Amino acid sequence: MHADHASTVTVTTPGGRYDIRIGGGLLADAASWQGLPAAAHAVIVSNPVVNALYGDALHSALSGAYPRVSRVLLPDGEAYKDWNSLNLVFDHLLAQGCDRKTVLFALGGGVVGDMAGFAAASYMRGVPFVQVPTTLLAQVDSSVGGKTAINHPLGKNMIGAFYQPARVVCDLATLATLPPRELSAGLAEVIKYGPIADMAFFDWIEAHIDALRAGDRAALAHAVRRSCEIKAEVVGQDERESGLRAILNFGHTFGHAIEAGMGYGAWLHGEGVGCGMVLASALSAELGLVPAAFVERVARLVERAGLPVQAPSMPGARWLELMRVDKKAEAGSIRFVLIEEPGRAAVRPAPDELVLRVIARHTAA
Repeated sequence: MHADHASTVTVTTPGGRYDIRIGGGLLADAASWQGLPAAAHAVIVSNPVVNALYGDALHSALSGAYPRVSRVLLPDGEAYKDWNSLNLVFDHLLAQGCDRKTVLFALGGGVVGDMAGFAAASYMRGVPFVQVPTTLLAQVDSSVGGKTAINHPLGKNMIGAFYQPARVVCDLATLATLPPRELSAGLAEVIKYGPIADMAFFDWIEAHIDALRAGDRAALAHAVRRSCEIKAEVVGQDERESGLRAILNFGHTFGHAIEAGMGYGAWLHGEGVGCGMVLASALSAELGLVPAAFVERVARLVERAGLPVQAPSMPGARWLELMRVDKKAEAGSIRFVLIEEPGRAAVRPAPDELVLRVIARHTAA
């Protein structure tokens, strides 16, 4: 069976060069799995929900390429992106006698991808892995660029590694089973690319947001491809986030504070980012960088994507405390990805009182 119009985006970083394949029906397409590192054993890392839908398809596809294929299932959800779940992967690899040539396949959303990637980076100091993202958020963002991590009670993604995959296979057919809330969460990371890098893409998203929410295959194909192209370009220039790559965190400083403050899983990552982009745009306007009309435009699109535009109610001191833990904070001052002009972003500090004013103005009463 051949995939429909698979397209390829190549990521080139000091950590390796690899392809992102995008198209429908890629799980069953033999070409998706050709040219990967040879090994005696392939291990599929997934969760029970995704495994029930796509585990057998991937298992049979890999059986043609690897003598042994086994699976390890992790509990589903951001709340389980922790040491205990990570250890389940190591337990399986060790119990199965996996060597350093074993290839891991991350079949699932961002949580599975982050944990399988971190396990691959650290098992025997590094085994190859392949991202097989099955959520829109993972296809347009978390599966690309080699960031892997687990959460700590004191902060999100605080323990991890930069470790590039051998390939990313984005089968658009898997998005058909995505619950509407998860599809909306993924759209936050699609929308993000407009204000930071490409306002023509933002215009396109505005024109196609209803088609995207309805799961239109052609619209999703373009959204995934363009998102991956922008991310590949940014990551290629700054793999380890010493500068430019930080712009990909637009909305994330606020968003991570919401996620951690409400308890991991109460708000989905994309929901935190959606609201966070509205707050970051408003902060940009407060600093005189963009007009109020731009903030309105971002808020309207975030809302049309099915995402929250009002922040949850938390004490100001709690907001600041959570944002200070963020990896972008340096020497105690909180740094935000701000829009300097639509289509261009930069990381800048902002005074606490201004930040709190913006949050207060956008908090649900």
